[in-house]
Amino acid sequence: MIERYTSPAMLRIWSEEHKLETWLTVELAAAEAQAALGIIPKAAFQQLKAKARVNPKRAAEIEKITNHDVIAFVSSTTEKMGPAGRYLHFGMTSSDVVDTALALRLRDASDLIEVQLNRLERALAKQAKKYRRLPMMGRSHGIHAEPVTFGLKLAVFWSEIRRQQVRFASARKTVAAGMFSGAVGTYANQDPRVEQLACKRLGLTPELPSTQVISRDRHAEYLCTLAQIGSSVEKIAVEIRHLQRTEVREAEEFFAKGQKGSSAMPHKRNPIICERVTGLARLLRGYSIAALENVALWHERDISHSSVERMILPDATATLEYQLMKMAEVMENLVVYPKNMERNLNLTRGLIHSQQVLLTLVQKGMSRDDAYRKVQTLAMRAWTHEGNFKELVHQDPEITRVLTPADLKSCFDVTYHTKHVDGIFKRLKLI
Repeated sequence: MIERYTSPAMLRIWSEEHKLETWLTVELAAAEAQAALGIIPKAAFQQLKAKARVNPKRAAEIEKITNHDVIAFVSSTTEKMGPAGRYLHFGMTSSDVVDTALALRLRDASDLIEVQLNRLERALAKQAKKYRRLPMMGRSHGIHAEPVTFGLKLAVFWSEIRRQQVRFASARKTVAAGMFSGAVGTYANQDPRVEQLACKRLGLTPELPSTQVISRDRHAEYLCTLAQIGSSVEKIAVEIRHLQRTEVREAEEFFAKGQKGSSAMPHKRNPIICERVTGLARLLRGYSIAALENVALWHERDISHSSVERMILPDATATLEYQLMKMAEVMENLVVYPKNMERNLNLTRGLIHSQQVLLTLVQKGMSRDDAYRKVQTLAMRAWTHEGNFKELVHQDPEITRVLTPADLKSCFDVTYHTKHVDGIFKRLKLI
């Protein structure tokens, strides 16, 4: 992600300096466990703990010679430490450090994502409650169908985000795995108890069994979950974009004072945030494909996944955090136009009540085929502007022979469609 779109906290997590700091955190956790088990001298661990410090500049210099980042890290961290330095990275392989530290960074990045995910969930809940009973046009295939309420529409989004919170919590847990099993996962040069103690100290679950790397199905699950969340956010954004169209204009993004919509047309108020969010969802889905491609590695390891992850993991976590933040801003400041919703309810001159007329005719004794034929004939006349559907129904002798004036009145009552909304909200525990 470009820095202007990434929070300082997320930038910090994926910085080179913080990467080396988390590597050192992992190394010290292993050394502490080894000291506790008598594998290395306790005094050596105390020296490591007191004096080991990362030096990104020096590490970069050494890496130019070694062409190996972990060796450069170990050498730069211990070159001035004296005898105790030989116990840093004792019995370890590079992936013990890199993969375990990656779990720590993903966990920290997940904490930032979770803040924005929860923020969006709260914004949707608040707006759903506020507009629970506000009737508006429901649409299928983009065409007027029957009335819903704006709050119910938002409650559907809220419920989906709630499911994504559960998925994300699971994926966060899945990816929080560490390993200290050595070159090919056999613990030949590392007591298995070191892994148990070190992972406990780091708050990670031991990967059991491992090869020389933590299995990448974990990371694939995580990236697929990010893509799922991004797609749900896109779903909300696409809806707002449709509702903001000039011909509809039932809701729109906030337009700040001093904001400009177009360099050429001063009147423009464009759904730029929702469009941006929509585009970012495409990126997240692409990252998930790359993560799935990383699952299959040669034998006990290769590093074909490494170069991919250096790109997709920082970008995916930063992208989703930003996407969630912007969508939360949109929902918190959403502009809603109830009068336009009412206007659109009446736009088709009563056609949206056709099913009520159909079902009432059937209830009163007319066959379904005859009722459907009659209602559709009148509806198509109204559709082609040959009259008002409500008036056509009231004037049709076949219908008035079956339906009383009271029946006809109830057929065109908008509240018929919204009578169960409160019950739905109660089931969702939104009221």
